[in-house]
Amino acid sequence: MSVGVKIFVSILAGLGAGVGTGFAGMSAAAVISPMLIIFLKLPAYDAIGIALASDVLASAISAASYGKNKKIDLNNGSIMMFVVMVFAIVGSFFGQLMPDNEMGVISLVMMLILGVKFLIKPIMAPKAALEQRSRAKMIFFSVLCGIPVGFVCGFVGAGGGMMMLLVLTVFLGYGLKTAVGTSVFIMTFTALTGALTHFWRSTNEPDWACLITCVVSTLAFAWLSSLIANRSDPKLLNRIVGVVLLIIGATMTVFKLVIG
Repeated sequence: MSVGVKIFVSILAGLGAGVGTGFAGMSAAAVISPMLIIFLKLPAYDAIGIALASDVLASAISAASYGKNKKIDLNNGSIMMFVVMVFAIVGSFFGQLMPDNEMGVISLVMMLILGVKFLIKPIMAPKAALEQRSRAKMIFFSVLCGIPVGFVCGFVGAGGGMMMLLVLTVFLGYGLKTAVGTSVFIMTFTALTGALTHFWRSTNEPDWACLITCVVSTLAFAWLSSLIANRSDPKLLNRIVGVVLLIIGATMTVFKLVIG
């Protein structure tokens, strides 16, 4: 496959991933992994490594934007971050055993489900009752929920950010923007851990054209999206991300059915 095609697909992947990361704290890998697997036929394990590498800087720049607006809870998020990082490594080891086709299908289905979720039932600020969690309960839920979040992040290379967002809003009582800010802060470190583990265990040399293009484009679009997100209505943000995910997911579904 030509370098031009790789760069074009990688830019589109970075667009979708950056919008999802900056607007809703979604793992960039939820978009990048299936696009590289389906469109470019990259091995699933290598595609996930590229996706996680793209997640690092994209999450970091988004976290910086949310941090400037005081939308990150470092104290309560640090416990979950540690648990997620540990189990992201565990999930990464098991992820190498997943066949390429099945990995692409899983990532694609997850993307479509998330797109519908955003449109039908946007993630908004939780009820006031959920905001009165004791410190002990917050620690308990951080550890309990951090285990599957980390494993899924490392195993599939996607979903960690969205799972964290749901945990932070529903179980820990965060408002949407603070949940997104805390989520991308945690994802910066978990994605770094997962990416390093994937590249270390992979038997193939990274596709440098895809890697560099995905990292740069995801970073740029995540930065722009996070700036907009901090000044926008949460419900509108959910709608935008939902539409983007469904468009990308539908396009990849057609491509997979026609070309295979």
